Amino acid sequence: MSKMEVKTSLLDNMIGLGDMVLLEPLTEESFIENLRKRFDHNEIYTYIGSVVISINPYRSLPIYTPDKVEEYRNRNFYELSPHIYALADEAYRSLRDQDKDQCILITGESGAGKTEASKLVMSYVAAVCGKGAEVNQVKEQLLQSNPVLEAFGNAKTVRNDNSSRFGKYMDVEFDFKGDPLGGVISNYLLEKSRVVKQPRGERNFHIFYQLLSGASEDMLKKLKLERDFSKYNYLSLDSATVTGVDDAASFRTVRNAMQIVGFMDDETQSVLELVGAVLKLGNIEFKPESRVNDMDESRVKDKNELKEICELLGIEQSVLERAFSFRTVEAKQEKVSTTLNVAQAYYARDALAKNLYSRLFTWLVNRINESIKAQTKKRKKVMGVLDIYGFEIFEENSFEQFIINYCNEKLQQIFIELTLREEQEEYIREGIEWTHIEYFNNSVICDLIENNTNGIMAMLDEECLRPGTVTDSTFLEKLNQICADHQHFESRMSKSSKFLNDHSLPHNCFRIQHYAGKVLYHVEGFMDKNNDLLYRDLSQAMWKANHSLIKSLFPDGNPAKINLKRPPTAGSQFKTSVATLMKNLQTKNPNYIRCIKPNDQKASHIFTDSLVCHQVRYLGLMENVRVRRAGYAFRQPYEACLERYKMLCKQTWPHWRGQARDGVEVLLKDLQIPAEEYSYGRSKIFIRNPRTLFSLEEQRKRRLHGLATLIQKIFRGWKTRTRFLLMKSSQVTVAAWYRRYAQQKKYKKTKSSAVIVQSFIRGWKARKILRELKYQKRCEEAVTTIGAYWHGTQVRREYRKFFRAHAGKRIYEFTIQRIMQKYFLELKNKTPSMSPSDKTWPARPYLFLDSTHKELRRIFHLWTCKKYRGQFTDQKKAIYEEKLEASELFKEKKALYPSSVAQPFQGDYLEINKNPRYQKLNSLVEEKIIFADVVNKINRANGKGTQRIFLLTKNKFMLVDQKSGHQIKSTVPLAELTSVSMSAQSDGFFALRVKEGTTAAAKGDFLLNSERVIEIITKLYRAGLNLTKEKIQIEITDEFLVQFKQDKVCVKFIQTSPKNGTTASCKRKNNRLLEVTVPSP
Repeated sequence: MSKMEVKTSLLDNMIGLGDMVLLEPLTEESFIENLRKRFDHNEIYTYIGSVVISINPYRSLPIYTPDKVEEYRNRNFYELSPHIYALADEAYRSLRDQDKDQCILITGESGAGKTEASKLVMSYVAAVCGKGAEVNQVKEQLLQSNPVLEAFGNAKTVRNDNSSRFGKYMDVEFDFKGDPLGGVISNYLLEKSRVVKQPRGERNFHIFYQLLSGASEDMLKKLKLERDFSKYNYLSLDSATVTGVDDAASFRTVRNAMQIVGFMDDETQSVLELVGAVLKLGNIEFKPESRVNDMDESRVKDKNELKEICELLGIEQSVLERAFSFRTVEAKQEKVSTTLNVAQAYYARDALAKNLYSRLFTWLVNRINESIKAQTKKRKKVMGVLDIYGFEIFEENSFEQFIINYCNEKLQQIFIELTLREEQEEYIREGIEWTHIEYFNNSVICDLIENNTNGIMAMLDEECLRPGTVTDSTFLEKLNQICADHQHFESRMSKSSKFLNDHSLPHNCFRIQHYAGKVLYHVEGFMDKNNDLLYRDLSQAMWKANHSLIKSLFPDGNPAKINLKRPPTAGSQFKTSVATLMKNLQTKNPNYIRCIKPNDQKASHIFTDSLVCHQVRYLGLMENVRVRRAGYAFRQPYEACLERYKMLCKQTWPHWRGQARDGVEVLLKDLQIPAEEYSYGRSKIFIRNPRTLFSLEEQRKRRLHGLATLIQKIFRGWKTRTRFLLMKSSQVTVAAWYRRYAQQKKYKKTKSSAVIVQSFIRGWKARKILRELKYQKRCEEAVTTIGAYWHGTQVRREYRKFFRAHAGKRIYEFTIQRIMQKYFLELKNKTPSMSPSDKTWPARPYLFLDSTHKELRRIFHLWTCKKYRGQFTDQKKAIYEEKLEASELFKEKKALYPSSVAQPFQGDYLEINKNPRYQKLNSLVEEKIIFADVVNKINRANGKGTQRIFLLTKNKFMLVDQKSGHQIKSTVPLAELTSVSMSAQSDGFFALRVKEGTTAAAKGDFLLNSERVIEIITKLYRAGLNLTKEKIQIEITDEFLVQFKQDKVCVKFIQTSPKNGTTASCKRKNNRLLEVTVPSP
């Protein structure tokens, strides 16, 4: 449907018929043809009244988007085209607004799409209900329970790659606002026989393949498993992998879902250990062993597999081995132990595997229920979703098909009852007279199966409990005796002679005529499957396990609670579960989804008529249509009916001012529809025959065509008139603008012509005056020129004798002047850069300009230096002055000097004023600090250095203890400093000499070492000069004397190779000599 197309009823733009109740004529062929027609156009949903038929398309369709959810949200059931969302919305709104508990029954055979239908219902309800952190958590847990149950309860079959091998009923609980509170899941009849044996082309349950494909190597090692499927006897190899299914990714999804639902890590590990144990049980093999008393006995072939299983389950190996070899039978006070032969041992092994997996699945369902159950005890609204196996008719039908078909008989029974009840309640509610409807009542078939005295299931239980030799054949004989006269039971061996020659009915089979058709059941295996026995020795062995989960799964193995009463059979348990389910469904408003599989190839676009016909029969869809249309085939609220058909009557078109029912009465009377074809309810009009509805639709269609033509005619007239008026208005506007343009153009042309004429006249007059003036000027100029020439001639005649005497000097001066002019112009263009360091200068062009050239070069250099100095700040000028002072003191004298040129003099390297460590020292020094850095004070005793802080102010220098940061060791006024000695090498040693007789001289001279010796000496030199106006003597020599208290010590500097180290070091040679080794550069 296009975006502009609005659909307001399922009758609009129908492909086939959206509701089978309207099918005319109603035959099986027309029913299937309508389904085919809709299926071919991707319409997979069709209604039978309020029942939804869903055909599996075997491909993804774009009809489940969030936009679709919003489209069907809060809409009438018949307002839009058939869709599963319409049924889910109707059920949810009835639950939320009318406080009616709902149930949605989804049936169909394997591969028909039941599981997907249940997921769509749940996802729709989750999308339209409330929001919030707590509500979202509940919704997520409810939705994530599906992947867990599918992994453990679904398997690939020949009909379906994700077939549910158990029945599931989920009650979702809501609060008064319609927000989900939790849920409860019930499971029915897990196909546990699949654990030990699968038909050809089918797989075991998904979880086995997911575990082996998706588990990490470490996890497989813990579970004692290998990734190769062929290592396990319980896994069929012909269908181990499924196209389009990623078992490893599915395993990760299951692990994540279990975590969201609420499984603890140890619980998940325990579950996987049990799954691994079930896999390994299939690898246990037995060998026969004869005893002395000629009794057959069995023994385990490979005990390594048994040992690993026991380690996984926490069971003693001897206990489990004995349980596989012996069986203990208890009767009153007696115990009898018998040995098991190989066949019995294999039976015991498979029975243990089936029971272990079945009980694990039941525990999983209960554990999920614990997590998703509602936490409040207030009254709750409930919506149940039943996803259960459909009616099954195979080539060989056994016990499983028998009880599945029994369940479907019960569902058909309640379906007919609830449908009839719903019809009757609507008739009564609308005040329509109820007429009895004839239909096939299948209660006689249900009674044949479930009767407590002579029903098939009762007789099966009786045979299982009867002492003596009991086989499947004895069970069939009993059926032949008791059920022979039943009209729906057939057997070759019964008393009825009409089946004696029926070769389609084998001797070991019986046939039941179900509501969906006749089904032939093979009695082989009925007794064993109904008994479902697990030897007590095995259950007791499981109870002895140290594995907590195993112990809880086998409470019947507790020796303290031995119950000699035989456990209930599988049939009786299922019968009880079905009865509970039926009772539950009776209390809820039913909604039905009938799923159909279009083909056996699981392929899209293929519709097999015979297969669909078979399913239509056993789903009872034709019966459903007949029941639905037995009274009135169609009903619709008065408002909707009047809105849809009001254009068929002049009195109701276009608006009806009165009540809707009165309008419908006027409409039907005007259309002359016979009174027996319809009835008036309290809020709805009931139409008996579909032909009447189709007649109304046909008249509506013709009337809509007429109305469309009328609307088109009026619209075209309006459009033409509007266009004419627009063109007329445009023509007037265009004409006015054109006239204005023409007049403007004419005026401009006239004006231009006048201007041209004026300009020509003015030009002629101006040229005439110009000619006169030119002539007058030429006359004046001629007179002046003649006079000038005459005066020149006179002068030349008089002064000719003086010209030749001064001509050479004049030419020389002119030439020199021209050369100088050219020189200065070239010098201007070739002037070098303004950098003082740029020594380039243009070449001298002439020799006589040599002195001038040199002077100009000197003046230019002085000028650029002045310009450069003018850019300096006071701080930068002081730095350069210090650098200049350092250059004068140390250039080409001290080897360390070149490396200090590029390093700026910072002065206070310790940041005394800012560093909190030196806060106390800063308070002790009142003067401004010129230099502060850490130096090494050389000890004369051993030549080693001690770190001191060297502080220099304007008047003195100080040495401070570096460790304490504030203890002043020495203070020397600069006036008492006489000289400074240092070497010419690249070391940092220097000696400060103090005047003799002063206070500072008591300790002697100072021998220090610093990387910044150039900066220290320069600042000392300038500070001393500023203070005393006298220069401090700086002695640069490789050997000098230092006064230490009363002794004089010689300090000698020696160059060594770099191999002995990269830094200068001082060593004491004797009492009078300190030797400083300086590595050569």
